[in-house]
Amino acid sequence: MWAVTEDLGAGATVEPEQLEARSVRFADPAAAARYLRIDDPLPEVRYLTRGVGAGELLPAAALGAAEESGVVQVPIRVPTDGVPPSVDVGSRVDVYVSDDSEASRPAVLLLGDVVVTAAPGSSDELGSTGDRQLVLGVPEAEDDTLTRLIAAAAAGTLTVVGRS
Repeated sequence: MWAVTEDLGAGATVEPEQLEARSVRFADPAAAARYLRIDDPLPEVRYLTRGVGAGELLPAAALGAAEESGVVQVPIRVPTDGVPPSVDVGSRVDVYVSDDSEASRPAVLLLGDVVVTAAPGSSDELGSTGDRQLVLGVPEAEDDTLTRLIAAAAAGTLTVVGRS
């Protein structure tokens, strides 16, 4: 069976390098049918409709079309010193914005407990500004939050805080 090698949140695409083979014996053959077998070709669509933890067998039911996940992919750019080094794909984070024109005002929470679905590496995909791109999986129901995030990112500085 295939197992994932890292935490992957809803909205992430499972890449072959994020999978490893596991030898598993099921007492009930019907239970084995719920997971992806290494003998079968990987499906074309490998979009996660729910999160899967590191080491977990990959359930076939967790894969589907992007619109089934209820998650919108939102790219953000954050100064490199505004992202903890431990933040990576699968991390759960909070996103704050601070107003660049008013240093005395406290940062404001924009998004709480969202999953990072992509986190390009600092050495290979940094912009020329030194910012780091993160792609966040934001629940579709939070449309007003998306609008606020886009406006806030244009007007201020974003900071990402990793959750334990």
